[in-house]
Amino acid sequence: MNTVLMERVLQTGQTIQIVQGDITIENVDAIVNAANERLQHGGGVAWAISKKGGPAIQQESDEWIQQHGPVSHSHPAWTSGGHLPSKYVIHAVGPVWGDGDEDAKLADALRGSLQVAHELKCSSIALPAISTGIYGFPKDRAAEIIFSTIDKYFVENSSSAVKTVKLVLFDQASMDVFTKTWQDQRG
Repeated sequence: MNTVLMERVLQTGQTIQIVQGDITIENVDAIVNAANERLQHGGGVAWAISKKGGPAIQQESDEWIQQHGPVSHSHPAWTSGGHLPSKYVIHAVGPVWGDGDEDAKLADALRGSLQVAHELKCSSIALPAISTGIYGFPKDRAAEIIFSTIDKYFVENSSSAVKTVKLVLFDQASMDVFTKTWQDQRG
């Protein structure tokens, strides 16, 4: 069972939560998958989502690539949720640490995910700590970018369909860094 560790309501009315647990069991309209540009879900969060969601997620991902080509940082792909409780999986391509311009690419992936969720008329979305696993993005730096990008997105898009954003963290190291950054940024 997932546990809400922290919650805050933005001035624009959206609720942001830090949740400890498994993103694949979140009962939200969409979850975000930390994907690669070819949507091959072989490791990390992507593997867990694809395994629990069933073969439809990889099949729909392959079809997306055939129709649209590789996925960019700023324009995530999306598929059904398969067997997951969420209706959709938004496949966001985060940056690989060391490839250059990582901060901007991470912010683009987040903004793009929130925009896709809005276009799909999702009122709730859960996302992982994109790029902080096998892609090597430093957790503390990612936390700052993720929180500030979410805040800025809703200031610029206050009428977004998205009303709840859950940042779902699986491991203790991520929880420690993200909760500390949250407290430091919000006093």
